[in-house]
Amino acid sequence: MAATDHKFEGWLGYDASSANGNMKWGEFEPKAWEETDVDIKISHCGICGSDLHTLRSGWGATDYPCCVGHEIVGRVVRVGKQVTHLKLGDRVGVGAQADSCQGRKGDCEACASGMENYCPKHNTSTYNSKHWNGDKSYGGYATYYRGPAHFVVKIPDAISSLEAASMLCAGVTTYTPLRFHGAGPGKRVGVVGLGGLGHFAVMWAKALGADKVVVVSRSSAKKEDALKLGADEFIATAEEPNWERKHASSLDIIISTVSNSDMPLMKYLSLLRLDGTFVQVGAPDDGLPMITQFPLIMKRLKITGSLIGSPGDIREMMQLAVDKGVRPWVEAVPMKDANWAIVEMERGKPRYRYVLVNGLEEQGKL
Repeated sequence: MAATDHKFEGWLGYDASSANGNMKWGEFEPKAWEETDVDIKISHCGICGSDLHTLRSGWGATDYPCCVGHEIVGRVVRVGKQVTHLKLGDRVGVGAQADSCQGRKGDCEACASGMENYCPKHNTSTYNSKHWNGDKSYGGYATYYRGPAHFVVKIPDAISSLEAASMLCAGVTTYTPLRFHGAGPGKRVGVVGLGGLGHFAVMWAKALGADKVVVVSRSSAKKEDALKLGADEFIATAEEPNWERKHASSLDIIISTVSNSDMPLMKYLSLLRLDGTFVQVGAPDDGLPMITQFPLIMKRLKITGSLIGSPGDIREMMQLAVDKGVRPWVEAVPMKDANWAIVEMERGKPRYRYVLVNGLEEQGKL
């Protein structure tokens, strides 16, 4: 399709202070058009903790100016000549990955196996990264998005755009390790932290058929929410003396969604049974706490991590959401209020995900 005249504008962070609600609206230059790309008119973009880490250069020096946002939903408005699975007008989504060596000469084992999210050759994030052609990637706090079509997935009709947005990172980041590590019948799953990631982990564990789901949090403030989401039990670590002993060896899998370097990791490990697995998906700016070896040795425990999900994982996850009626708890925020929303996100205010929406005023929904 011929080039269009749409303008790429969005909320840009120019330094670390942008994470404090100081992003500036402006125009940016997307990657150079290639015939394997699509352009998307953005309707929705979820707010993720990764956005804040990046805006403040928490995970390393950010390449400013940066437009964050990797839970993007919208309509296809331009299609490359080599794109066969998408057409104009399709409602689609883009997650946290925008490019890899997939489909290129000498592509890696991970990409060839449908695990593009683990590509070691050229793993391009949806923002603050470099595409295969060397151009900078820009995210979804914006009017339009451009990127390789391979990483763009269709949204099932049964899932609203508002709900789909938060699934594209928070959803798949928790779904993928739960599925990989066998969270299903016969398994007892623990979820550390009930936020955007954690609330998804509870729902996926139940949808996958886990025998029991236990939420672990500092206080009981979110206990009622956890039970409504499907949790069977709730542990408030600051309110229950000796909780690690009372609940010792009671879980098969723990998904840790918190991004806190002073988490009581050794106590969390005590909750695992023989051959239990602890999966870290939250990513603190300053790393994880130290561990001692004996809990690992005595119960043959595994400590591992998991990175987002591939396009195939996203499609699979969304089908599970359709089949099991999984519906995230999300709140729509006008795109114009993005600076307010990221500050509230940092304060832990969402229950449990904010999604920026373009054109809410015009739709008469404010």
